Amino acid sequence: MTQQMTTVRTCPECEDEVQIRDSARLNEIVECAGCRSELEIVALSPVVLVLAPEVEEDWGE
Repeated sequence: MTQQMTTVRTCPECEDEVQIRDSARLNEIVECAGCRSELEIVALSPVVLVLAPEVEEDWGE
């Protein structure tokens, strides 16, 4: 049985700990368990998190 490795980073919104799987990919969206913010992985080495951009309402118009 293999154990999934994780990296711990701080949420830019609430400063809670966010667990990032080592298999995470660039631009992947993860959710902070503390404040429920959606965070985007913008770098992998080291892992850097930023608040994910809001979805635009008029994308289909």
